[in-house]
Amino acid sequence: MGHIQDFTADSAWEAHWGYFSRQIPCTKDAGTCAYLDAVYHGHDVTMLYSFILWAVIVGILFLWALGGRLVRLDSPMQRQSALYRLARTIQSAVRRYLLPEAWPGVFGHTTRLQVLVFLVLLGYLFVFTLVGITYQTWTTPISGSSQHNIRSGLGPWADRIGVLAFALTPLSILLASRESLLSLITGIPYHHFTFLHRWLGYIIYAQAALHTIGWTVVEGKLYQPQPAHWNSFVAQPYIIWGIVAMILLTFLVLHSTKRGIQLTGYECFRKAHYMVAMVYVGACWAHWSKLYCWMLASLGVWGLDRGARLVRIVVLHHLNLPAPTPSSWGGLHIPEAAMQLHPNPVDGDVLRLDFHHNHDPWHIGQHFFLVFPALSLLQAHPLTPCSVPDTHPTGQQHTYIIRARKGLTRELAVSAASAAPGTPKPAGETTHMTRAGPTTPVLLCGPYGQAIEDRSGASLPGNLLCIAGGTGITFVLPPILHRITALSPASDSLIELIWMIRRKNDMHWIAPELEILQRVASTTAKTLRVRIFVTREAAPAPAEDSASEDAKTPCCGGSVRDPGWTVEFPLPQESSALTSARHPDLHAHVASFLERVVQGPTRVLASGPPGVISALRTAVARHNQPGKVWRGEARGDVELVVDDRVVW
Repeated sequence: MGHIQDFTADSAWEAHWGYFSRQIPCTKDAGTCAYLDAVYHGHDVTMLYSFILWAVIVGILFLWALGGRLVRLDSPMQRQSALYRLARTIQSAVRRYLLPEAWPGVFGHTTRLQVLVFLVLLGYLFVFTLVGITYQTWTTPISGSSQHNIRSGLGPWADRIGVLAFALTPLSILLASRESLLSLITGIPYHHFTFLHRWLGYIIYAQAALHTIGWTVVEGKLYQPQPAHWNSFVAQPYIIWGIVAMILLTFLVLHSTKRGIQLTGYECFRKAHYMVAMVYVGACWAHWSKLYCWMLASLGVWGLDRGARLVRIVVLHHLNLPAPTPSSWGGLHIPEAAMQLHPNPVDGDVLRLDFHHNHDPWHIGQHFFLVFPALSLLQAHPLTPCSVPDTHPTGQQHTYIIRARKGLTRELAVSAASAAPGTPKPAGETTHMTRAGPTTPVLLCGPYGQAIEDRSGASLPGNLLCIAGGTGITFVLPPILHRITALSPASDSLIELIWMIRRKNDMHWIAPELEILQRVASTTAKTLRVRIFVTREAAPAPAEDSASEDAKTPCCGGSVRDPGWTVEFPLPQESSALTSARHPDLHAHVASFLERVVQGPTRVLASGPPGVISALRTAVARHNQPGKVWRGEARGDVELVVDDRVVW
């Protein structure tokens, strides 16, 4: 508004947050003065709406944190109270109606709850983008010319959506932070906010585009004379920076699409995304420095996230005692991980890493980011430990199962193969032999994510159904191993594992852990069941005592017959460890498990392909029955916990 007002006049100035000061009284014509009234009123209302937006967000987080501290329903006495039943009933109702996926063709594999939160935010922005704007047109004369300017509510409206885009930028970065303040307050893992981060980015892009289009129309069409006015307008530095910001934002949006990530690779996308995002924040600051507060907050959130990651690494590798045989690099104690390579030229090679490192135990369900400094210091991979945390004197036992695909994980598999003398590269191998021996240094950052089991075992949820596909076994195996040691033999709690693998030799990945499960299942058949579905390989041919032999050594080989089969232990009633099967009917398995439930709620843990997770969300939602939960019946209270750390 600086070019409209006469800044050389001897007048008073009225300050407005985030905008030009206003000359009072107005010395222009009546139409221009009325337009200025509308502009400044609209801007003041815009700032109010943006502050209300953040007040609502902070208020919700405060109430969430307060409620989480006040409502503690862990003791046996509390579990019998009406408050406990009410809380479980509400949770069951939310799962029944909001757990299934909503419009997967548009939003992907996302629950109705996530979509509902997004739509509420979208509704707020839609309403407050439109209200408080003076929808009127003024025709004002141009001094010394027969032409005139057309002034309307388009300019204030374009300013409104531009300010809201600025105000949403810190929230977008907060939703993408690994060291998430939102996770600290709500207990929700950081990766569950990725959906909102992505769609909020689309909103900001739409706002920025409409802001640009609006002022392009105003300055290039409604104001006169043209093209002289437009040429002087786009030559101003703040407009040039606005154009730069729009170009950078367009790159961020296009590069974050599936096709964009495929063209450059995920690691390139990830690094380019957060670096270009910070340049975009700087361009926004240069474009409209009067609202630098939002950009400063954005830079602060980003800087805290990066700094906290560095602190975590130092704490894990410097402030703790070294493991028995650590590497040392830059004063950090770096464990050496033993690598076991499981070659598979058809489905992809798999690596098992085992090492000890002395630090505080993590919570079951949490994951670490692993860096392999021998290969790259710039890439970190999120991996869930397949081991159970404890207080071992030599440090925590870490076990990871990694499928070697492209990039760094492929390099890791190649290094494991080349480190074993006389062995071919993994990509060309046709055997299924497992090799051990080579090691690699590992840097850890974490832990991150949610705790799905109580460390002490004192407040374990009643029943546990674990469903995993392939390397997703790393998410569901630790809670099973934890429970079979924490629960008493007389417990009525049920534990069942359903693991879908492509080849029988995939069981070699976790051979030591399977032996433990098989041993426990043989003595507690009522409590623990394990069903392994082999989906792309034929079953061993019938042979004398084949069933008992398979039950004793579930990782053995054999000849083949019909494709699609399962390995079960303990032995089913028909005394056969091998039964015909392909991909399991997850709906049927959930229903079958719930039929055996005697008491207590049921928790379903899942990690696998999107199709598996989608089916389980529908199945679990269907079996949640709030009425039964309120009456104290166990079978209507089913919770689903998903390992969905696929970010894009």
